[in-house]
Amino acid sequence: MSALPVSPPKALTAYRPFWAKRFGPAPFLPMSRAEMEQLGWDSCDIIIVTGDAYVDHPSFGMAVIGRTLEAQGFRVGIIAQPDWNSADAFKALGKPNLFFGVAAGNMDSMINRYTADRKIRSDDAYTPGGEGGKRPDRATLVYTQRCQEAFKDVPIVIGGIEASLRRIAHYDYWQDKVRRSVLVDSKADLLVYGNAERAIIEIAHRLARREPVEALTDIRGTAFMRRDADPSAEGWFELDSTEVDRPGRIDELISPYQVIDDKACATNDEPDAPKPITLHKTGRISMPPRERTVVRLPAYEQVKSDPVLYAHANRVLHLETNPGNARALVQRHGERDLWINPPPIPLTTPEMDHVFDLPYARAPHPSYADEHGSHDGATKIPAWEMIRFSVNIMRGCFGGCTFCSITEHEGRIIQSRSEDSVIREIEEMRDKVKGFTGIVSDLGGPTANMYRIGCKSPEIEAACRKPSCVYPGICPNLNTSHDPLIKMYRRARALPGVKKILIGSGLRYDLAVQSPEYVKELVTHHVGGYLKIAPEHTESGPLSKMMKPGIGTYDRFKQMFEAASAAAGKKQYLIPYFIAAHPGTSDEDMMNLAVWLKRNGFRADQVQTFYPSPMATATAMYHSGRNPLKGISRDESRGEKVDIVRGERRRRLHKAFLRYHDANNWPLLREALKAMGRADLIGNGKHHLIPSYQPLTDGSYESARRKNSTPTPAAVKALPKAAAPRKGQVLTQHTGLPPRVTGGARSGTLRSGKPAKR
Repeated sequence: MSALPVSPPKALTAYRPFWAKRFGPAPFLPMSRAEMEQLGWDSCDIIIVTGDAYVDHPSFGMAVIGRTLEAQGFRVGIIAQPDWNSADAFKALGKPNLFFGVAAGNMDSMINRYTADRKIRSDDAYTPGGEGGKRPDRATLVYTQRCQEAFKDVPIVIGGIEASLRRIAHYDYWQDKVRRSVLVDSKADLLVYGNAERAIIEIAHRLARREPVEALTDIRGTAFMRRDADPSAEGWFELDSTEVDRPGRIDELISPYQVIDDKACATNDEPDAPKPITLHKTGRISMPPRERTVVRLPAYEQVKSDPVLYAHANRVLHLETNPGNARALVQRHGERDLWINPPPIPLTTPEMDHVFDLPYARAPHPSYADEHGSHDGATKIPAWEMIRFSVNIMRGCFGGCTFCSITEHEGRIIQSRSEDSVIREIEEMRDKVKGFTGIVSDLGGPTANMYRIGCKSPEIEAACRKPSCVYPGICPNLNTSHDPLIKMYRRARALPGVKKILIGSGLRYDLAVQSPEYVKELVTHHVGGYLKIAPEHTESGPLSKMMKPGIGTYDRFKQMFEAASAAAGKKQYLIPYFIAAHPGTSDEDMMNLAVWLKRNGFRADQVQTFYPSPMATATAMYHSGRNPLKGISRDESRGEKVDIVRGERRRRLHKAFLRYHDANNWPLLREALKAMGRADLIGNGKHHLIPSYQPLTDGSYESARRKNSTPTPAAVKALPKAAAPRKGQVLTQHTGLPPRVTGGARSGTLRSGKPAKR
């Protein structure tokens, strides 16, 4: 186990190309031996196995990693959605010379397959025709096993979002238990997490130099297994964090929760000057060099049976996510140690341009087309249709929402492309992508408006351990200028052949209100009648567990939005999203949210129930009943306990409050409101939440007190229209406007309206 480098990483383009560079780029990465022969290949150096259909577009992980490796000179093949019942499909391209790269796809395979109620989904957006069942549950495990059966001596590197979120012992919602790291269960050789370009390039070149895969232990953004390894014997300082509230002298212990002193964020006379960094010291002991420190987490066998220790391990994990100061982590699994190296160094703007400027075909592989070369009908890939005319301008998110996986996968440091690179992609899409009508469906990323936003001071950014730059308020060290984004918008919409550029990514409205000029620009030119935003809730209890701003910020943005729409002479509407059953949400919180929705004239025809994704902080809350944001202690007087919404009935009640207007929910809501002492919300007036009568199958109504009663004409007029949610319908303001179809529910591990990244 070697020391991890602290110097700037090697640039993606600084490697000497592999000898196979002479073959040049392929029109599509081959998926068959016949395609390999047409390219003049006798074998593949690397084969990527993926649970998604192969779309050669930079929003799909297999395409980005495949093209990135191709640019290094390697011959890369793709095995997409193979039949996993035998190893035959995994032999289709022959034996790879270097390694198999295995990923479940752009989503965790369990989230892709099951709803928040653990019901099987009927479709899969990443499969031709939207057909479900084309990938196995826990696809990373199954694919890895089949690769091992096909070629036993070939190294296997697992990655993608499923591997990222399961790189450590994690709570699994579907089995309601803590599972081992996916690296342990899969028996793969290496795990890469996060955006993996740096790691996968180094792995490929070192394996090409005939280094054994067991020696690749010093690569950032990777995890590996070791048996009987003593970190201290190899020059590492081991920080023991296997227990909470450990007894002993304080100067003999170093806190695993070590944070930056508040003085580090003090304001200097010069607002843009670098701020001094002051680290806490525990007693007389100073912290050892981070690059030689490893934090030992509680073992898998401990966290699987102790929810408090699980919450503690989750807190430490999230504190060690800043590439500038993160320490290595180690966790015992049986007789072996799982080592997790610090996160990868973010890509520079030239490196981002390199990745996105690669020769993508920007289309599904020809094998999915019909005999006429069309991708319509049964061959249509819904996820491709959604992002077909969109452009990704950045990566990462510093919002830190506890239920979201963006930060855990892509990191909280924003990585932005240059304006020129984005413009080139729009022009290429205009000139080469079939069906382009002049409308760019999205110009964004995980968030719409974090482009080129970051810390004012590189020194503070490298030392900071805060989980969010915008909660509980916007950090004074955060540069919130939207000027580069405004400039890009104006240049992009001035391009010949471009009629309209819409912004479809999730908008961080607490940032947007810092720039009235941006709001005006957005509302005047880039909203297609509706703008989706995500306040998630109205009450402070759940919002504090989500790390989301208060509803007052939404109100402020709404005023700015409506004023800008009026000034532009347009009728435009906000579509707010809300989450039901999030940890920390009481029944009263959901009732208050329902009252707010009715008072503001919103009807939610499609709602989201909290989905405990692996490794998320909110998932740790769900499993443990503790709040890792407040520190973990076994002392009942310290820390914070969290109200967890468990059980089908209570989760159904919280969802019913969001759909207060659906008559099917009225009996459940009446019962709950009476039990809560809020029967005053039951009645037929405008100030009531739900009516006292119930529709019958023959179209008449039944009184809550007197059967077969006939409601007054005023009551009938006040009755909301009851309708089952329709696929593709989203929240619409009750103003007589038609519902807007957007392509489906907000599902998946990322909150961006785009396929999740690698």
